[in-house]
Amino acid sequence: MVDQLTVFLENRTGHLASLTRAISDSGFNMHALYLADTADFGVARILCDKPAEVKAMLVERGFRAALTAVVAVRLADEPGSLATLLEHCDAKGLNVEYAYCFLGDGDHAIDVLKFDDGAAEETLRAGGFTLVAAEEIYLP
Repeated sequence: MVDQLTVFLENRTGHLASLTRAISDSGFNMHALYLADTADFGVARILCDKPAEVKAMLVERGFRAALTAVVAVRLADEPGSLATLLEHCDAKGLNVEYAYCFLGDGDHAIDVLKFDDGAAEETLRAGGFTLVAAEEIYLP
């Protein structure tokens, strides 16, 4: 599992900028950002170095932040690899609550998935998928 930082934001001008500036000014680095929104609020999902420290800093500054366990999977950066992963999840009864992807180093993508099943990692490994450890994402 990888710790993802989840931050709830008011849907107003400048709030995302203040979040990213707080992280940056504190000397932390973001590796991935996914933002979902509604009319009233947004949810920022962030992979960053030292997520527990970033969470503590943000809470201290008045942000609503939490750590969420997600699974990161290394896939070939080619057509169909994500579809194959998701078909496997479907076949094994794993419900994907949300997902996002980004390019890793080299010729692979990293797909981040939130499952409602604690056995997802074991099921994915048994299916031949390569899981990515936090250290592989949070490079200095």
